[in-house]
Amino acid sequence: MKYKLYLLLCLIPVSLLSQNDLLDEIDTDTTWSNYADAAFKGLKIVNFESTKLVAKKEFTFIVSHRFGSLKNGLDNFFGLDEAVTRLNFVYGIMDGLNIGFSRSSFQKIYEFSLKYRLLRQKEGGFPFTVVGFNELLVNTALDEVDLPLLEFKHRLSYVTQLLISRKFSANLSLEIAPTFFHDNFVFIDQQDNSQFALGLGGRYKLGKRWSLNMDYGWHMNRADNSPFKNPFSIGFDLETGGHVFQMHFSNAQGMNTNTFLGQGSGDWGDGDIYFGFNLSRRF
Repeated sequence: MKYKLYLLLCLIPVSLLSQNDLLDEIDTDTTWSNYADAAFKGLKIVNFESTKLVAKKEFTFIVSHRFGSLKNGLDNFFGLDEAVTRLNFVYGIMDGLNIGFSRSSFQKIYEFSLKYRLLRQKEGGFPFTVVGFNELLVNTALDEVDLPLLEFKHRLSYVTQLLISRKFSANLSLEIAPTFFHDNFVFIDQQDNSQFALGLGGRYKLGKRWSLNMDYGWHMNRADNSPFKNPFSIGFDLETGGHVFQMHFSNAQGMNTNTFLGQGSGDWGDGDIYFGFNLSRRF
C-alpha cells in the first residue's frame, strides 16, 4: 500500500507538468545557453509572421477565419456571412527550420512556405533574433474568361521577409519585418509588380496566458491611384494548454502576405474593419 501511495504522489506532479508544457515553453524567458525564448506566443503576431518557429519534428495546424466588414452591420450579420478561411500546416524539419503549406478561400490561394532561423537573441551576446521567411503563392481564382491572355505564371506571387525581433523583458517583445513581394499579376495598372513594405509589430503580456498584439505594414511603393490601404491590426493571444487562440481586428481581410500588404481595402476611420481569429494546435 505504501508503494502504491508513493507511486501516486510521484505521478501527480508529472501529470501537472505535462499539462503545462506549452505554457512553460511560452512563458520561459531563457533556454539553454541563455538564449532568449518565446518572444511571441503564436507563429503570427496578427498578420505578420513572428520569429517563433515550430520545434523539430513537431506539427502545427492553424485554422484562421477573417470575417466580413463590421461596417455593414446586420446586413451581413457583422461580417459573419462573408467569412474567409485559411488552413495552414507547418512542420519542423529540424531545429530552426520549418516548412508550411496553406490554402485560403480568399482568391483561392495556395501557399508554400519556408521559415528558418538565422540568428538568435542571447543574453550577453547577439541582441536580436533574426528569421527568414519565404513564400510561393498560387492565385487559382483568376479567371481565363475575364483574362484571355492568362497563363499559369500570372497566378504566381513570391514573398521574401526578414523578421527581426527583440524580447526586451518578460512582458514586451517587438519586431521589424523588411518585406519584398512580387505579384506576376497586379490589379492596379500603375502598380509595380515588385513591391516593398516594412512591417512593425509587438506583443505585451497582460497576464500568464494573455497578451496584447499589434502590427502595421507600411507599403513603400504603392501606386498613387491604388484604393488599397496599409494594414493595421490589433489582437489578443490566449494560451490554453495545447492551443494558442488569437482574436484580432484588422482592416485587411486577406491573410497571405501579398494580400494583406497589397490588397487591404478596409479603413479604420470608417469602421471598415474585419474581425477574425486563429486557432493553432500543436502535435
